[in-house]
Amino acid sequence: MTRTLSLRAADIPQLHKFGIGFEPMFDELLRVSNQQIATNYPPYNIVQHTEDEYTISLAVAGFGYEDLEITKERNILAVEGNLMVEDDSNYLYKGIGGRKFRREFRLADDVEITGAHLNLGILSINLKRVIPEDKKPKKIEITHK
Repeated sequence: MTRTLSLRAADIPQLHKFGIGFEPMFDELLRVSNQQIATNYPPYNIVQHTEDEYTISLAVAGFGYEDLEITKERNILAVEGNLMVEDDSNYLYKGIGGRKFRREFRLADDVEITGAHLNLGILSINLKRVIPEDKKPKKIEITHK
């Protein structure tokens, strides 16, 4: 009989005792874990098109171009939404979210933002990994002496 082990929660402080110098990685895991627990709005997808190209799509129904801001600082891609419209309508039911949000994504060192567009309530951010020449594998020629 095969048993499947499922990790549901990581006890990050307990992992500290197994490595020295990994504190920044553990701190990042805690930050991401806490952010995911804190909010699931807006929902998003991440699609990998090729080995080096990705798209992050966020469902931002009701937000316009002027209500959204995308920034990249170091390796953090942040998407913020701040709905500016004051609505005095008398809703019988309001199910479309319009609250402020900030969603962060940690990017690898060599990932660049190649564009973003808003279409039918979906904000798509295109990303591409651009590996510098000095980080690419090099073939070393073997010579005869």
